[in-house]
Amino acid sequence: MPTLGTPIAPDLIRAGSCWSLGRDLNGYAQNHGEGLATQAAAGRRCEVIEPLQPDAHNRMRVVLMEDGYPCWLSLSELDGQAVACSAWDPHLLSADAIQARLGDVLAWLDRASKRRNTYLWGGTIGPDLDCSGLVQTAFASAGIWLPRDAYQQERFCHPVAVSPEDPTQLQPGDLIFFGQPERCTHVGIHLGDGRYMHSSGRDHGRNGIGIDSLDPADGHPVASHYRAELRGAGRVTRCHDGSTLP
Repeated sequence: MPTLGTPIAPDLIRAGSCWSLGRDLNGYAQNHGEGLATQAAAGRRCEVIEPLQPDAHNRMRVVLMEDGYPCWLSLSELDGQAVACSAWDPHLLSADAIQARLGDVLAWLDRASKRRNTYLWGGTIGPDLDCSGLVQTAFASAGIWLPRDAYQQERFCHPVAVSPEDPTQLQPGDLIFFGQPERCTHVGIHLGDGRYMHSSGRDHGRNGIGIDSLDPADGHPVASHYRAELRGAGRVTRCHDGSTLP
């Protein structure tokens, strides 16, 4: 394996090698095309799953260490902006420690909502984010790593009872999940009194970050759409350890 601190180069990219990113990067869903799976901010670490392939458009298959999320990174976009590193050592927090940091999470959300933004599928860097990217990045800003996708976040959280008529069990910082009976497809962060912040798309949302409510009296089309798809809620009581999730 490359010596720690060695700049990335094609001949050093081997399965199992680990790299610390020196710049923000797109994480692509496939070895070709522009479709995003996620993004990786400068400072994140990745482990190579598959080295460069002749037919892979100069992309390498990696798993991002902090959340165990697989994607393709472009070597040309890296442009030497990564160095060899050791495996990531997760800093796991207790439920009480996480609770103490929720004020920082909510403060980050407030700042993010004030930046000009639009919804971006796969966005996790900002200012343009998708729903689970907003959640993950808000918590990561306080040193709390969560899984990447909404359905993974739902499984990861401790369940909290909620209904549009009774949001009283929710605390600020809890996650609220939406979708169909088969699968969670959307997530927001509870602010208080049934109000939640989320990044929603164009078709049924605000094309970016906004605040909506579970209150049945809220007749706004966006609030009404997601209220009809409410699945449940969850409380963050642990940190992701970097393992790959299904």
